[in-house]
Amino acid sequence: MEQRSRWIGIFRHLVLIAGAGIMLVPFLYMVGTSFKPHAFVLELPPTFIPTNPTFDNYRNALTSNHFGRYFMNSAVVAIASTIITVLLSSLLAYAFARFEFPGRDGLFYLMLGTLMVPTLVLLIPQFVLAKDLHLLNSRLGLIVVYSAAAPFNMLLLRGFFEDIPQELLDAALIDGAGPLRTFRDIALPLARPALAAVSIFSFLGSWDEFTWALTSITDERLYTLPIAIRLFQQQHGTEWGLVFAASTIAVLPTILIFIIFQRHFVRGIMSGAVKG
Repeated sequence: MEQRSRWIGIFRHLVLIAGAGIMLVPFLYMVGTSFKPHAFVLELPPTFIPTNPTFDNYRNALTSNHFGRYFMNSAVVAIASTIITVLLSSLLAYAFARFEFPGRDGLFYLMLGTLMVPTLVLLIPQFVLAKDLHLLNSRLGLIVVYSAAAPFNMLLLRGFFEDIPQELLDAALIDGAGPLRTFRDIALPLARPALAAVSIFSFLGSWDEFTWALTSITDERLYTLPIAIRLFQQQHGTEWGLVFAASTIAVLPTILIFIIFQRHFVRGIMSGAVKG
């Protein structure tokens, strides 16, 4: 029995290693190609480690087509929408988890029902609403739409807030803390793993979003990185080293965010999934 369990464990590890390899190969090839001179980009057989690595592709990517401006646009939009999303989601989750009010359950399930609506179905209503509010062709319009992705994050955080012992909240109330102070000083510090997971999801969603940015932005100065990468590929379609260098630069912030919050990420996902 023990030997069978060991073989099952080995098989699971092999499957995980194979899956990780399948997902990592394209990324490693992109990074390796980004360091290759143009003459060696399409060499056969393909290599992951360039023989004569060069930083020219990165230098050209950063200095051409206002790439730095597009990077800053994405950074401003992603950071602002992440902060707003985390704040709104945590407030909603805390209210649904700790307060009793008429229609609470119905409103909660109604918000969860929005998760079943495909994003593209909402594109036209969002466009009309943004037009009426004069939010088209602006960073604020992107931030407002990206910050509306609260139901999933609320569901993840609600499980954490429900698990907070009532005695802690009662002690804060006895000490004279109001609901907002209790939320700030007691609930939020205890929910740091879930907040880290929500922050990562929100940042990735805003950083990688393409459809709404392409639909609502017409001023080239306000383009975000996904649009810039698309234009970059159209203009430099045959210069794959340059295109891959730009793509690698665009991916780096998301990797850094995950590395920073990885200690809390898995714990936040597991706990929120089980308790939520």
